[in-house]
Amino acid sequence: MAPALTAFFALVIALLTLLPQAPGPQGIPGFDKLAHTAAFAVLAMPMAWCHPHRWRAVALAVLAYGGAIEIVQPFTGRTASWGDLLADGTGAVAGAVLASRLAAWYRRNS
Repeated sequence: MAPALTAFFALVIALLTLLPQAPGPQGIPGFDKLAHTAAFAVLAMPMAWCHPHRWRAVALAVLAYGGAIEIVQPFTGRTASWGDLLADGTGAVAGAVLASRLAAWYRRNS
């Protein structure tokens, strides 16, 4: 189930980050970075939950996916951003750590 959920989240993220930018809440400072952080945290969580001892590998894979998106974006009419990549990495680590800790706690207490 985790691989399918991860693939679904990866597809949604690809669509949202590679399609032409839709009008959105542009006036909210920091919204874009918050969205990147949240999206990549969610992307990391299913695999980190299933493999809590491998949370670092999960976070690294999710960060690599974010990097690939940033490389491809200029070819789709979007702009690449180091700030977006930093937000992706922050989300990847936060999501992987949170899911791995919650999974370990759940397994100890169930």
